[in-house]
Amino acid sequence: MAGGSGIIHYLQTSDAITHGVAYVLLAMSIASWCFLLVKSWFLTRAKRQATRAIAQFWQAPTLSEGVATLRRVDRERVFAPLAEAALHAAEVDIPGALLARVERSERVLRALRQALNASQRRLEFGQVLLASVGSTAPFVGLLGTVWGIYHALGSIAASGQAQIENVAGPVGEALIMTAFGLVVAIPAVLAYNVLGRLARQLSEELDGFAHDLHVYVCASSEHVPPPVRAQQAAHEAHR
Repeated sequence: MAGGSGIIHYLQTSDAITHGVAYVLLAMSIASWCFLLVKSWFLTRAKRQATRAIAQFWQAPTLSEGVATLRRVDRERVFAPLAEAALHAAEVDIPGALLARVERSERVLRALRQALNASQRRLEFGQVLLASVGSTAPFVGLLGTVWGIYHALGSIAASGQAQIENVAGPVGEALIMTAFGLVVAIPAVLAYNVLGRLARQLSEELDGFAHDLHVYVCASSEHVPPPVRAQQAAHEAHR
C-alpha cells in the first residue's frame, strides 16, 4: 500500500511534463501489447498451418488444384500468394509484351521473388514498433525521472528544507518513472526476439517452398507429379 500511495502521490503532485511522459509510456505499453497479442496469434497460426498446407499442396494432382487447396488451408495467406504467382506466371503469356520475350524460368522466378518479398514483409510487419519501444522506453522513463528530480530539488531549495529526509522522498518517487520505462521495455524486447525467431523460421520455409515451386513449374508439366526436394536429391545421388 505504501508503494501504491507513493506512486499515486507522485503523479498527483507532479507537473504537466511528468504527466506527459507517463502518458507516452502508457501509449507505448498499450501499442506494444496489442501488437504482441495480434502478431503472436498470426505467427502461431501460420506456423501451425504451414506443414499441413505445404503437404496437401504437393499431394494435389495439378498445380491449379494445389493452389486451390492452399487457398483453403493457408488461412493466413503466407504461402498461398507464392503458388498463385507461380501459376499465373506459368499460364499467362501476353503476346507483344516485354514479358513474352523473357524465358519462362526467369518469368516464374521474377513472380516468385515478388510474392516472396510480399509474404516476408507481412511476417516482419510491426517488428520495428517492438524494437522502437524496447529501445526508447527506458530513456523516456529516465527523462521523467530526471525531470521529477529536478522539480523536487527545486521545490526543496525554494522551501529551504534540505534535510535528507525531505530529499529522499521526492527523489525516490521520481525514480518510479524509470521503473515504468523498464516495465514497458522488457516485454517489448522479449516479444521482439520471440516473434522475430518465429518470423525467421517461416521465412526459411517460404524460401524452400519458392525453390520447389520454381523447379516444378519450370521443369514439369501439369500432369507430372510435383517434386519433393528430398526425392530430387536422392535422384541426383543415384546418377
